[in-house]
Amino acid sequence: MADQDTHDAGGRRLSTREAADRLGVKPETVYAYVSRGQLASRREPGSRGSTFDAKEVETLARRSGRREPPSTSGELAVRTGITLIDRDHCYFRGVDASELAAHYSYEEVAEWLWTGEMRRGIRFTAPHDALSAARRAVQALPAHSGPMDRLRVAVIAAAAADPLRFDLSENVVLDTARALIPTLVDALPPQAAEQPAASLAPRLWSRLTSEPADPASLRILDAALILLIDHDLAASTLAVRVAASARAHPYAVVSAGFGALDGALHGAASGLAHRMLLEVLDRGSAAAVVADHLRAGRRVPGLGHRLYTGEDPRAHTLFELLEEVPRARPALQAAREAITTTARHTELHANVDLALAVLTVATGMPTEAGETIFAIARTAGWIAHALEEYDELPLRMRPSGRYCGPKPPQPLP
Repeated sequence: MADQDTHDAGGRRLSTREAADRLGVKPETVYAYVSRGQLASRREPGSRGSTFDAKEVETLARRSGRREPPSTSGELAVRTGITLIDRDHCYFRGVDASELAAHYSYEEVAEWLWTGEMRRGIRFTAPHDALSAARRAVQALPAHSGPMDRLRVAVIAAAAADPLRFDLSENVVLDTARALIPTLVDALPPQAAEQPAASLAPRLWSRLTSEPADPASLRILDAALILLIDHDLAASTLAVRVAASARAHPYAVVSAGFGALDGALHGAASGLAHRMLLEVLDRGSAAAVVADHLRAGRRVPGLGHRLYTGEDPRAHTLFELLEEVPRARPALQAAREAITTTARHTELHANVDLALAVLTVATGMPTEAGETIFAIARTAGWIAHALEEYDELPLRMRPSGRYCGPKPPQPLP
C-alpha cells in the first residue's frame, strides 16, 4: 500500500501524509520542500509513495515555526507524546496507566514520564533552602487558608529560593521537578507524625489525615497519584503549555497550572463528590441526595466524563483497590448507590473524582483532600508537558483573536 510508514536501520520513516500532518501543511507542500532541498525523500521497494526521515521532518517543523493545525472538530490540536485516551483507556507514552499504577510508585512513574528511564526505588527529596522558604510562606497565611492557597504560595516561595530557575536546560529542569514536588508536599502542615525518609505517598498521607496509614490505603493513594499524573490537554495542562511556550521557568509553569486547577469545574470536582458521599452516608439514602441535585438543576458529582463513553478507567482501577479496604466499604456502597440511582434517569458512569472521594471520605480526609492529591499528582505531568513544549518553537501557542467589536473608526469616548 502507498504512503505507509516504514522503518529502517536509520530510524523511523514517515509517509507523505504523516510528514504533512507533522508540518501542518498539505501533501503537495511536502513535495515542494523536497524540490527546494529542504527535505530528502525516498521511495520504498514495492511502494508508490515516498517516505521521509522522522528526525529531519521534526527539525523542519521546528524551524518553520508553523502553528498547530486545527483538529477535525475545529479545536486547537497540540502534538504530544505523553498521553493518549483511546477506547475508554488511558495510556502514558503508550503504556496503560492502570498497569503502571499496579506495578510502580508515583516517583518511579514521574521519572519515567520525564526521561523514559524506569529507576526503581527512586525517592524525591526537598532541598533545605526551598523547603524552608516554602514552609515560612505557608505558615504566614491566614488560618482559614485552604490547601490550594498553601500550594500556590509554596511554589512561589520555592522559586524565589532557586537562583537557577531561569535555566531551562533539560537536566536543570529535571532537577527542579525532583525537588519541587516533595517541597510542595513537605510544606503542607502535618496532620500526623511525619515520615521524612519515606516515599512521597506516606508523607502526603500525613498531611491529609490524622488516621493511621495501612499498607492497602497507602497503595491506593500512590495509585491515585499515578492515575492523575496527566490526562491529555486538560484546562490546566493547556495553561502550562502556553506558559512554557513563552519560556516561563518550571515554577511559573506549575503556578499557571494551579491557577487553572483552582476552578470549580476542574480541580474542585472531587470535593463536590466528597460532600455528596458524606450526605448519602448521613441521610442513609442516595436516592434523596440525587433527587436534590437534579431538582436544583445540578449535575450529580462524580458521574460522567466527556472523554469516556463508559466508566473512567482510572475510577475502575481505584474502585477495585478500594474493594480490598474494609473501612472504605460504607463510602464505596454510597458511591455505588449514587451511580445506580442516577442510571434510572440517565446513563452516566463513575469518573475518577467519585473514586477519589471514596478514598478521602473513607480515610477521614477533609473535603479539599482530593484537590490536593490531584494538584500534587498533576505537577509531574505539567513538568512533562513543559519539557515537551521547551523543545518547540517559542511563543507558538499564540492564537489569533476574531474581533467582533464596533467597526472602527469610532469617536473618542
